[in-house]
Amino acid sequence: MNDYSACVLQSGAGKRLDAWLASLYPDLSRGVVQKWIDAGATIDGRKAKPSAKLNVGQVVCWHAVFEVVVDPDQAQPIELDILYDDDDVAVIYKPAGMVMHPAAGNPDGTMLNALLHHFPSAAELPRAGIVHRLDKDTSGLVMVAKSQRAHLSLVDQLATREAGRTYDAVVTGALVAGSTIDQPIARHPVDRKRQAVRSDGKPAITHYRVHERFRAHTWIRVKLETGRTHQIRVHMAHTHHVLIGDRTYGYRAGNLAKASDRFNDTLRRFPRQALHARALQFLHPADGRVMQFEREMPDDMQALIDCLRDDLQCNG
Repeated sequence: MNDYSACVLQSGAGKRLDAWLASLYPDLSRGVVQKWIDAGATIDGRKAKPSAKLNVGQVVCWHAVFEVVVDPDQAQPIELDILYDDDDVAVIYKPAGMVMHPAAGNPDGTMLNALLHHFPSAAELPRAGIVHRLDKDTSGLVMVAKSQRAHLSLVDQLATREAGRTYDAVVTGALVAGSTIDQPIARHPVDRKRQAVRSDGKPAITHYRVHERFRAHTWIRVKLETGRTHQIRVHMAHTHHVLIGDRTYGYRAGNLAKASDRFNDTLRRFPRQALHARALQFLHPADGRVMQFEREMPDDMQALIDCLRDDLQCNG
């Protein structure tokens, strides 16, 4: 049994105690969290009911019994590209092709397995400290909590939009200006592996601006205001500017008029969605310092950009 305490931040204001606590442990059932509360959870030192409404600044204490949050035996000696590491947080570069955590079809070899090897105490945290995800075939930066206070802080910063994430994406169509896409997202009604814009979905807001325009494609910089599954991919496909390589959401290469065979072959063979999590910004959970990290696009996306530039120079 472990004793935990946390100060309620802005994202928890007005929430019921059980809903707030469950949001900190998304891999656990609401029933498990209810048992923790019934075992003696307190708000500002007073025993609390699951229905108690929270206010900013209140201190919640609870006893957590984890049957299995993360199994330490899942640790695997997988190399990680670690940009930053201290007692509270790590920032890691995830290459395209690496899965974030075990699931059907990917039982091991994931970032979670690697985190348990590099940071054994991660087994005490939900999802081994992973507070946001990247799709398997998206490259880029991930922030990972290494302590309970860091987990609470980073989850809150994502919820209140204090943490910023910037992406590089290469999409079909020659966009002339940036925009904001404000369309709700939910699971696709037929294909359960996809998401879709749906009126009954959760709010989802994506901001993008044109970084470089080519003959029939555009390199855009994207900032997320929310963090829904496949959000950038779904929103861009919804506006008929699907990401290069994103066959899940309808990408078809075709042949561009006057383009070289090399150009058409590069677009046809690009093996993944052209999406890279370029930059992260957040406040350090311990002292509030502004933390900023950036990683340039990997070689495959840079080669794609070079190919698009060459085509523009030859045929623009």
